[in-house]
Amino acid sequence: MYHHPKSPPFTPSTTAATTLSKDNSKCTPYIILASFFFSLLFILSLLSTSASQSLLTIRRDPSLFPNRPVSLTKIPYGPTPPSIAYLISGSAGDSARILRLLLATYHPRNHYLLHLDLSAPQTERDRLAVTIHSVPIFRAAQNVDVIGKANYAYQRGSSTVTSALHGASILLRLSSKWDWFISLSAGDYPLVTQDDLLHILSYLPKNLNFVNHSSYIGWKESKRLKPIIVDTGHYLLEKDEIFYVTQKRVLPNSFRLFSAGVVIQGNYMQFLLLRSFSACFAKLEIPSFAGSAFAMLTRSFIEFCILGTDNFPRTLLMYLANMPYSFTNYFPTILCNSKFKSTVINHNLQYVAFNMSSSKKKLSSRDLAEFNAMIQTGDAFATQFKFDDPVLDHIDRKILKRKPGRVVQGGWCLGIPANDTCSVWGDADILRPGKGAKRLERRIVKLLSGDRFRSQQCLDR
Repeated sequence: MYHHPKSPPFTPSTTAATTLSKDNSKCTPYIILASFFFSLLFILSLLSTSASQSLLTIRRDPSLFPNRPVSLTKIPYGPTPPSIAYLISGSAGDSARILRLLLATYHPRNHYLLHLDLSAPQTERDRLAVTIHSVPIFRAAQNVDVIGKANYAYQRGSSTVTSALHGASILLRLSSKWDWFISLSAGDYPLVTQDDLLHILSYLPKNLNFVNHSSYIGWKESKRLKPIIVDTGHYLLEKDEIFYVTQKRVLPNSFRLFSAGVVIQGNYMQFLLLRSFSACFAKLEIPSFAGSAFAMLTRSFIEFCILGTDNFPRTLLMYLANMPYSFTNYFPTILCNSKFKSTVINHNLQYVAFNMSSSKKKLSSRDLAEFNAMIQTGDAFATQFKFDDPVLDHIDRKILKRKPGRVVQGGWCLGIPANDTCSVWGDADILRPGKGAKRLERRIVKLLSGDRFRSQQCLDR
């Protein structure tokens, strides 16, 4: 006879245990999953912390950037020097010029971003990066970078604007310490040492923007503002010509256009004479007469252009996308149509060397006279120099005291003169200003003196 097994008697405790076991089995995967994510986040936080600490250790050489107590963060005999972010750009064959310009403007407190556009082969870009890495002071300060993914920057188009904004955005991410942004081309060169420049800037408010600007349009309305172009640098990998379309644009009425003005080293009558013949200059297509787009811009203004909630910088960028030489209009127009209007100084501290470039190995007496006149202006930079211009050698010897292939000596250089003085370095906050600081001081005092500062700000005429 087959007997069925007897079932265990039903009790409440047994049921509760069974129910609890089922609930636990349901909760277990969630507990495991939560523990996994918590562990993962904890490990990632440790990795990121160690990586950031390692990066900080690599980027801050203790000799250049000593750790000071909180009470000694300021240098006792003067204000803490500022920091400048440099974007140095060039094209194919300009790597030697970019390196020379880097050495002439180098200081451990600054930050440098080098850009060879797409016209340069990748091998030239790689060689430049390898050369930068081979310089001991660059490795110690870790303040020089090379853009790996390059783009085109046509001076006649708007791709120069996007290239500058791209470089500025990278510099914003690389460091939170710099105070001014300067974009240099391979044809620029300094007329003062960085110790001179940083010394003078350390006594100025950090909200001042140095840029040539004017609302005077004149011949530019027909030659520069109304024509519509197509800048192929925005969408082609190969270099191609910019071409014009037949239509003309309408000038805006919701904001006022400003462009880089012309700085004439002379009296006001000479300026009026040149302006009266401006149509002739326009036909000759002399880029220098159109005004220099060089500028010294504050970090807060750069953040406004790139990260700001105000949409005007992006609106203007769209408007200028198909305008010739739009780089001369972009920053002046934003400055003079925004809250930064009161921070503008109508001078960019750059000398346009119309006749300074020389093909001779030795400067003539006339060249020397023009050279002395250029230096006495007190400007911090000059432009329009050619490759291996002898004027640059003269600047190195007489003004910067720089030897070929070396950086300019500063207060941070502690080596003996017999060897490379800057092969041994000390505190980067120590400056050793020279005669260039006096010249630059006179220039800025003149720009800020009396009613000149306010009377030449964003003139609506």
